[in-house]
Amino acid sequence: MQKTKLLLTSLSLTGLFALAGCSFPGVYKIDIQQGNVVTQDMIDQLRPGMTRRQVRFIMGNPLITDTFHADRWDYLYSIQPGGGQRLQERVSLVFDGSDQLVGLAGDFMPGVSRDQAILGQDSDTTSTQPQDDTPPAPGSLLEQIQREVDQVETVPVPTPEPLDTEPQ
Repeated sequence: MQKTKLLLTSLSLTGLFALAGCSFPGVYKIDIQQGNVVTQDMIDQLRPGMTRRQVRFIMGNPLITDTFHADRWDYLYSIQPGGGQRLQERVSLVFDGSDQLVGLAGDFMPGVSRDQAILGQDSDTTSTQPQDDTPPAPGSLLEQIQREVDQVETVPVPTPEPLDTEPQ
């Protein structure tokens, strides 16, 4: 009787731990991604006046095509990293009666790259490296590299002779 009670208690505890195993700290949980992946590069390629086919080529098929609003395509993307808080992004594209892109709304804005926004740069800056006109220190690696670059002789690229089209 005592052995049966101890065995039943241990099996109950083992079963309870097995059922609660997903909530134990240190247990790996997968990232859950759903929807269309939309990048800033995709948004930057969109131009007013593009046809639906051109937009579909850039963005892919929309996740939601509303039957009541046929002129609007919605792209949704959500990710829930391993048991963390779910993040969601949305982009809506609006077409006119002649199936041309006329508007865009959502979490992305054209021309503002997220990388540039994080770095605090405008979208019209082309160089990310500061221009420094000071010469490298004598004997330094930079000075040696610059000397090697300056000593390189340019060689013209050979142009191939035209193929003989006359049969012999």
